[in-house]
Amino acid sequence: MPLKTNNLKFTINLKHILALFLTFITVNFISAQEIIQEAVNDSIKALEDIKPTEITKSIDTTNTFVAKKVDGVAAVVGDYILLDSDVDKSYLQLQAQGVNTSDITRCQLFGKLLEDKLYAHHAIQDSIPVSDAEIRQNVDYYVQQFLQSTNGSMEKLLEIYKKEDEKSLRDEIFEINKSNELAKKMQAKIVEDVEVTPEEVREFFNKIPKDERPTFGTELKVAQIVVEPKVTQEEKQRVIDQLKQFRADVLENGASFRSKVVLYSDDKASISTGGKYTLNRKKPRMVKEFRQAAFSLQEGEISEPFETEFGFHIVYCEKIRGQEYDVSHILLIPKVSTEAIKEAKERIDKIRQRIVDGDISFADAAKESSDEKETRNDGGQLINPETQDYNFELTRMDPELYAQIQNLKDGEVSLVQTEKDRTDKIKFKILTVTDRVNEHEADYARDYLKIKNQALNEKKLKAIEAWQNEKIKDTYIKISGSYRDCDFASNWLKK
Repeated sequence: MPLKTNNLKFTINLKHILALFLTFITVNFISAQEIIQEAVNDSIKALEDIKPTEITKSIDTTNTFVAKKVDGVAAVVGDYILLDSDVDKSYLQLQAQGVNTSDITRCQLFGKLLEDKLYAHHAIQDSIPVSDAEIRQNVDYYVQQFLQSTNGSMEKLLEIYKKEDEKSLRDEIFEINKSNELAKKMQAKIVEDVEVTPEEVREFFNKIPKDERPTFGTELKVAQIVVEPKVTQEEKQRVIDQLKQFRADVLENGASFRSKVVLYSDDKASISTGGKYTLNRKKPRMVKEFRQAAFSLQEGEISEPFETEFGFHIVYCEKIRGQEYDVSHILLIPKVSTEAIKEAKERIDKIRQRIVDGDISFADAAKESSDEKETRNDGGQLINPETQDYNFELTRMDPELYAQIQNLKDGEVSLVQTEKDRTDKIKFKILTVTDRVNEHEADYARDYLKIKNQALNEKKLKAIEAWQNEKIKDTYIKISGSYRDCDFASNWLKK
């Protein structure tokens, strides 16, 4: 069923919609922006009269006149301005991400930028909080991602984005990401209370003409049994004692916690930031044991060692700002012995053989022997993180999972698979396909959850459209130059 977009009257498939949305909400390091001070009304009035492309003349060393394009103001949305070059940069960033921009018009892209700034402006008006510490962490991540495209050369990166130094580059990324985070939170607030009743789902489904009902691809249900090598109590105690020594060295001898992180922590992803994370009491992040330890601390305190599924930690509380805690941690992962790895492999081989011989069902074996607590009680059934049910659409399945089950017949048990997580923790597993539904036309009973999600998404789009139409009327908006000729679906020109 076609989805209506708000920024322009154009037909665009779902792939393009998602590409545009993800680009501007997550890694949108492209749109230059500037905050206009509320009190400087004269400056705003002056901006209105600047044309999007203003031509000046300069003289080169050969006394030849050269036309130079000067970046102009394309629009003002509340406290934000959009420059004509923002659209050009948007095209470049989309193309760099592999998006085909041949069917995306300049007006379409400009309309999406207008939407983003409208959200960000009203997020500020509604005092929606955004953590500067989290934004700074994102900046570090994005800079590292961008550097991959230049083989680690900061000089080339600065040249591409026309920045004089790394600080100015990071400052711009910070402001843009903060604006995007405001926009994302504003969108979430608009739809946070939107729900659909079973009757609304039925009405949504019945309104779809039978010859236009969606077709769902082949779906599988997958179960797995996981066996992990056991860590000895002696090894656990060794790690705990080491963390206690780190804690004492910092508190009693004035040693640097950050130096301990860099030298010893097994959380490689956070070493560059000194093991730092920002936690919010109202927004769960990190596992429960980590949050409990962090929120029990006062500024300057360091926790006693504690265990999570990832290993053993100590947490240092650096700063408390209301509901937000800036903390750093050291993670140590106990080492698994060669004997323990061998024992785990032998154990899962025996489990598999019992299932193959018909001595026990896969589900009962999972309940009896699997070390994965999330799936054990469900007979090893995996839950699709996107749909929150047991069904995995074959064409959208995680590539790693697909590779493990692609050749399995229904009820067949895979060979033993060996996996390592991001901390190099090893585990063994076997998988099976417990059910298969071939490609089929949408059925209300069988596909209720998918249909419900589609009905909910449509209702959310309508809520966003209504909010946008209302806020456009109440917000100062000025569109300049040729963009006034765009055929916007939303009333940006307030005609």
